[in-house]
Amino acid sequence: MNTDYSSSPLDQLRAWLETDTVALATATRDGAPSVRMVLLKAADERGILFFTNYDGRKGRELAENPHAAMLVHTPGRQVRVEGIVEPVEPAESDVYWETRPRGSQIAAWVSRQSEPIDSREELERRFAEFDAAHPEELGRPPHWGGYRLVPETYEFWEHRENRLHDRVRYRRQGEDWIVDRLSP
Repeated sequence: MNTDYSSSPLDQLRAWLETDTVALATATRDGAPSVRMVLLKAADERGILFFTNYDGRKGRELAENPHAAMLVHTPGRQVRVEGIVEPVEPAESDVYWETRPRGSQIAAWVSRQSEPIDSREELERRFAEFDAAHPEELGRPPHWGGYRLVPETYEFWEHRENRLHDRVRYRRQGEDWIVDRLSP
C-alpha cells in the first residue's frame, strides 16, 4: 500500500476535503436514483452530517431506502462514500438550527421542498408574510433536520498520467477498515 494514504479513511477525507458542497445520491424503494448537491456540515467517526427537509424528495427517498452515496469532487481528485443514512437526534438538529441565518430559517419554514409552486413571486410572498408574522426567534420546524451518512466504504481516486489513476478503497469490517488498492 502506498504510504501517501492514511490508514484511516476519515483522516484521508479530512486531508483531501476542500469544499463543503457534495453530491448526494439516493434512490427510491424500487431503486430509481436521484442525485443533488448538499452542504456537508461535519465529518467525524459517526459519519457525514447534512441537513434537509424531511418531506422533500430526498427525505422521502431516505425514508423508503436508507442506502445512499456521496461524492466529493475537486480538480484531479474525488472521494466516493457509500453507506446507510440515519436521522440525527432532534437535539443535534436544534443545535445546528440555531446557527443558521434567520433568512435560511424562514426559507425552511415556508418552502414545500420538491413540490410544484405557481411562481417565484408566490415563494417570495410566503417568505415576506412569514417573516412579518414571526418577528421573534424561530424554532426548528418539525419537517426539517439532520441526517448522517454512516460510511460502509470510502473510495479515494486521484488523477495520474496515462490513465494510471490511484484508487484506494476502505471497507468497514466491524470496527476496522480494510484497505485495498484498485485498478484504475
